[in-house]
Amino acid sequence: MSKKKILADIFNDDEFGILDSKAKNSNVKTEDERLIESFQDINVFFEKNNREPEATNVTEFKLLSRLKALRKDAKKVEVLKPYDSHNLLNTKEEIKSVEDILNDDDLGILDTDETLSIFKLKNVKSASERAETDFTARRKAMSNKDFAPYETQFKKVHKELREGKRKLKEFKDVEKNLEEGKYYVLDGVLLFLEKDGSEDRQIGDRTRKDGRTITIFENGTVSNMFYRSLAKALYNNGSIVSDTDKDAEEELFKNANIVNEEDVQTGWVYVLRSKSTNPDIAAINDLYKIGFSSVDVNERIKNASKESTYLYADVHLLDKYACYNIEAQKFEHLIHRFFADVCLNVDVFDDEGKRITPREWFVAPRPIIDKVVTLILSGDIVKFKFDSVNMVLIEK
Repeated sequence: MSKKKILADIFNDDEFGILDSKAKNSNVKTEDERLIESFQDINVFFEKNNREPEATNVTEFKLLSRLKALRKDAKKVEVLKPYDSHNLLNTKEEIKSVEDILNDDDLGILDTDETLSIFKLKNVKSASERAETDFTARRKAMSNKDFAPYETQFKKVHKELREGKRKLKEFKDVEKNLEEGKYYVLDGVLLFLEKDGSEDRQIGDRTRKDGRTITIFENGTVSNMFYRSLAKALYNNGSIVSDTDKDAEEELFKNANIVNEEDVQTGWVYVLRSKSTNPDIAAINDLYKIGFSSVDVNERIKNASKESTYLYADVHLLDKYACYNIEAQKFEHLIHRFFADVCLNVDVFDDEGKRITPREWFVAPRPIIDKVVTLILSGDIVKFKFDSVNMVLIEK
């Protein structure tokens, strides 16, 4: 019997397939596989934090650098398109002005003094500083009760946009156009900037506004994204919602002194937010002071930290309105009566331990506060009452 026939018999008699062999799969990843894997790290970060990485710490800085490099490589962008579920590769900003260059300066290199080395990473913070910045801004669902007053206003704004009473305008000049109490559209979603959270941050010899906002979205979510992150998002894909013509006229009346000759300016109505670090006060959301001053408000509040009426803390002036023919005492009584159910009930103590219960501080959403002040100035407040359970104004 030939060797060839013997070998054939052996292979044919292999009932269990022991002699069957398969080509081994290589464990070596291809260049494209490595590319996709590196991009997926960025996708995971975005899904977890609802934002792109920033140059706030070493880990994020590496992801940000990787993302920027990918955006500049057309071949890699083509390979990664099927995996770009968050449109991260198509958001490259076109540099058109000096302001664009400054806004794109992630590392703050352009903010340094001439004597400071450009190789010093100013924004790579210590572990203790990173603890706060690593607290990411995520959107959280609001309860139906909390969202109710905002939902009413969102519907009203949509109606005014359809009727042409409001218009969408290009978002630019960040620090002039990103204001508390205003409406914006981001990625097709209407939002209300409840608090800008702005804090002046010294970067080199320049001062820039930043801090965590309170931003309400029409889908019933709230975010605490940074002021500059919101500004950048609106700059990339957002718009400003203009005030109505009526609002503009009221603003002119209140601030440009368009009054009759016989009218007498008696002072200012103002709205404040406390900067108190007292945990019993700082923990209260939607806490505002509505007051009346016969002197300029900035002058009135300059010593706020020493006065009980301001809770012995500095304050942030949100708005002020020149008033005519209004008596301070009558105004205060009206405010107390209208917001009696949501008046702040807290005691503060002076340096001598004397207990004081401040008035004129109320817990209500900012849109309600603004509307009530407007109704007082117009005299129409007598037609309304405040439903403190549902946090809405009701016509009598």
